[in-house]
Amino acid sequence: MRIAVLLPCYNEEQTIGEVIEDFRKELPEADIYVYDNNSKDRTSEVAAEHGAIVKKEMRQGKGHVVRSMFRDIDADYYVMADGDRTYPAKFVHQLLEPLRRQEANIVIGDRLSNGTYVEENKRKFHNLGNNLVRGLINFLYKSDLKDIMTGYRAFDRLFVKSMPVMSPGFEIETEMTIHTLDKRFSIKEIPIDYQDRPEGSESKLNTFSDGYKVLNKIFTLFKEYKPMLFFSFWSIILLVLGLAAGIPVLVEFANTGFITKVPSAILAVGLVILSVLSFGCGLILDTVAANFKKQFEWELNKIKQDMKDDFK
Repeated sequence: MRIAVLLPCYNEEQTIGEVIEDFRKELPEADIYVYDNNSKDRTSEVAAEHGAIVKKEMRQGKGHVVRSMFRDIDADYYVMADGDRTYPAKFVHQLLEPLRRQEANIVIGDRLSNGTYVEENKRKFHNLGNNLVRGLINFLYKSDLKDIMTGYRAFDRLFVKSMPVMSPGFEIETEMTIHTLDKRFSIKEIPIDYQDRPEGSESKLNTFSDGYKVLNKIFTLFKEYKPMLFFSFWSIILLVLGLAAGIPVLVEFANTGFITKVPSAILAVGLVILSVLSFGCGLILDTVAANFKKQFEWELNKIKQDMKDDFK
């Protein structure tokens, strides 16, 4: 079986060599790919010196890198990690085993369950952000995942070749997780240790700007994948506001036969109309989303058949 180790990198000269050697020690048969995302240091040179297959991605952002990796690289199993040596390579066998036994399409390296991320990570608000994103996704998709934002993952070929990567940046982990849940891929979590970056190595993740992008991605994918629930929520909110504005008008009309609160009446009617329109949008888009899911299943079956043909 062909195994590809995917290492997206941006200014990881200090650590990328050790990461490559760590994975080569664990997976001597694997192809190790380093995709350099416009690094300003010697990341590409160091990676090449350590025997990695080095490629360039000129569009800035981790999502762009992952999109190119998934499109360009053919393998049976894929392992994705960061080039900063925060994810120990020794856990790669545990991540690959559920794929080999066909128990999962995607395996997540869970940094949070054993507490090592909380102990090692020194950046403020990251734990809060992880908990917020995890809580939102688990609530919206009725799941029980422990770590949404981890960058240590393993995939089978079916998942990689059917994943439509749309995120440009660090939202990619969130997008992959939501895609997995929505399209009912099998997912499994494996507890791993996490170690903070070594001295002198800097994180590229901005807590607030990238955190906003992640939350916006959740909001956008929720609208696209579950439009009935999304628009029903806003329909109920608008209906409640419309009733709050309209009930005093109705009470006044019932008591006096006249309406003096004309602005309130107009506001109430407008809000109720918007509520009905929102619900109607939800119904229409829910049908569109259902048809898209059927189309996706057909495409998935086609990919499976192509994989069987390739194997023969």
